[in-house]
Amino acid sequence: MAWVYLVLAGILEIGWAIGLKHVDGFTRLWPSVATVAAMVASMILLALAARTLPIGTAYAVWTGIGAAGVAILGIVWLGESRDLVRMLCIGLIVAGTVGLKLSSDQ
Repeated sequence: MAWVYLVLAGILEIGWAIGLKHVDGFTRLWPSVATVAAMVASMILLALAARTLPIGTAYAVWTGIGAAGVAILGIVWLGESRDLVRMLCIGLIVAGTVGLKLSSDQ
């Protein structure tokens, strides 16, 4: 169950990071409420996952899911650069995240 919590925490991290693009310095009420709610839920799920997973693995996978997910959504939704180096770097983040999962004892 810890890995399910961790993946959900990572997805929520993507949500709150993208949400930061829309809160306008936390001056827009509903985007701000949704972003803060996603932050809190993401942290709670990360904490639940860290009960049984090594914290180094849990934190690295959480940030890896968030970093790769936000970079991909930035490309798809926000028109950010799709250059080769950027895509290769996203691939490295994904490879590292998968590697941590595969090397985990849990």
